[in-house]
Amino acid sequence: MTVWDELTGQDEAIEVFRAAAASSAVGADPAANSMTHSWLITGPPGSGRSNLAFAFATALLSPGTPDGDEATRRQVAARTHPDLAVLTTERVIITIDEVRTLVSSSQFSPSVSRFRVMVIEDADRMTERTSNLLLKALEEPPPRTVWILCAPSEADLIPTIRSRVRSVRLRIPAIADVARLLESRDGVPADIALQAAREAQSHIGMAHRLATNDDARRRREQTLRAALGIRTVSDAVLAAATLMELAGEDAKAITTERDAEERESALRSLGIEPGGTIPPALRAQLRTMEEDQKRRATRSLRDGIDRIAVDLLSLFRDVLMLQLGADVEPVNLSIIDGVREAAERSRPEQTLAVMDAISTARRRIEGNVAPALALEAMLVVVARSGAPRSAAARGGTL
Repeated sequence: MTVWDELTGQDEAIEVFRAAAASSAVGADPAANSMTHSWLITGPPGSGRSNLAFAFATALLSPGTPDGDEATRRQVAARTHPDLAVLTTERVIITIDEVRTLVSSSQFSPSVSRFRVMVIEDADRMTERTSNLLLKALEEPPPRTVWILCAPSEADLIPTIRSRVRSVRLRIPAIADVARLLESRDGVPADIALQAAREAQSHIGMAHRLATNDDARRRREQTLRAALGIRTVSDAVLAAATLMELAGEDAKAITTERDAEERESALRSLGIEPGGTIPPALRAQLRTMEEDQKRRATRSLRDGIDRIAVDLLSLFRDVLMLQLGADVEPVNLSIIDGVREAAERSRPEQTLAVMDAISTARRRIEGNVAPALALEAMLVVVARSGAPRSAAARGGTL
């Protein structure tokens, strides 16, 4: 088994990175060297940017093989390899202090491998000032340091950084490819794997969650049924509250277990037994960790609301395809009866208005508008989308 086997739907990108790792190996033909010191992996959410970044890191850090050895693979997976540094954030932005620390560590020589590898996930979360700090490191890197940045698109980074990296763009994996990955890697039954891959719209991480977590599937179905049940403005306001509650449940499910494990690990590293008294000198460290966890919870809630918006876009995309008579397989086959009813209750132009409202709500929430207000405004458009036809049938007006 190679380090590339658990990646799916990205054969061209895998070949680029595998060739680069092979060409940089000891004894490789210098004329065939396709290695460079800085890379940018772009692609839509769920396309596997981070997975590919760490697979490439494993290949670079493994002794003598571009396919990765088992010991290195385990160290990279645990983020404990001495020549690997990773910057990821649970906050809205990556801070300049975090990048400054990473840049400083990039100056160290590799200790056990050919390279020192620096990975920045969600590099699009850097401000311009922070990006300029990173730019200096990319302009004059040590000879054996490799930077791997991940972002949704090249446009999310400043032009000067884009000009100093080699970009590799990922595509959206096919639903069948994601389903096969869930079957082979996670042991998910074929029917559940296919449904999860379809409903996640090929987002690998979300497909895994839907396939392995009954509560996640339940919350998704509740979200869609809440939207389908909207008939009036009052319904819209109540549905917005329901969606906020579901997003909160989803965020809590993701963060609670992780927070508990993080606290237990921190106490263990400080030499404190479970249930033991925390010395005053160590309380400040735990407070800092708890503050980070609160920020992570805020980020997780925002991400949960955005996932709801993406699910609603898939719902009304299905409605629109039925209205237009398009020969396209629906995303939400499990609730197809409700989708058909919604398609009969409104017109295509109204469905398009709903989809525009969902996109607007996502932008507003990203711009720090109160999520509840943004959701209410969005769902009011849903309520109105079926109203004109009903009023006309009654011979009345709105």
